[in-house]
Amino acid sequence: MKKYEVRNYRQKIKARGLKSYNVAVKETDLWVSTVKDLSKEAMDQVLGYRRQLESYIRSHPVFLTTLNPYQPDPLAPLIIQEMIKSTRDIGVGPMASVAGAIAQLVGMDLLKITDQVIIENGGDIFMKINREATVSIFAGESPLSEKVGLKIPCGMMPLGVCSSSGKVGHSLSLGAADVITVLSNSAIRADGAATALGNRIRTKTDLEKVAEWAGAMEGILGGVAILEDSMAPWGTIELVAL
Repeated sequence: MKKYEVRNYRQKIKARGLKSYNVAVKETDLWVSTVKDLSKEAMDQVLGYRRQLESYIRSHPVFLTTLNPYQPDPLAPLIIQEMIKSTRDIGVGPMASVAGAIAQLVGMDLLKITDQVIIENGGDIFMKINREATVSIFAGESPLSEKVGLKIPCGMMPLGVCSSSGKVGHSLSLGAADVITVLSNSAIRADGAATALGNRIRTKTDLEKVAEWAGAMEGILGGVAILEDSMAPWGTIELVAL
């Protein structure tokens, strides 16, 4: 089991007009913002999805460890099926999308009782709010870290904004990027794609190929990759200086 990681960056999150609170169960550690406190409802959903995941992994242990696409299982719970579907064609294992999956599914459940929600799960975000937002890009020791952000128009939401890094955090990446951040209408897809793209970035010359690689992945709106002092944006994004 991973040890709990203090996420100091959350102190910088400004969800104007929303109530923010922490919902944590074992490795799942969500920062949730909604119009009113829905921590009980969010906790209930987290517990439910974790039960589904843990039960499936007990009977299918390869699902937890494989780095390769996983065969479809029509009898699996919804979260398992969504993780398999979102990663199967991009060359990574289903657990590459687990943070985005929990963020999105809990977020969609909360949207049944509220009209605005932001869920951040270890740098992976699902959001639907009634105004534009700016998402800061944290890139570790890169000089570009927190110097640029992504402006998210209201009309683009609900949206997943997910990141992978070869240098920051506890998630597995086979690449060397300081960060790669991907936008998709599915946070599950964005999470898996960020891992798949990040795995391919070893040197600065690889940054030139990111847009080409991402273009071959359905459902990806755009993103940005950062390695040291170099940055490669692509797709439908608007970068802003912070």
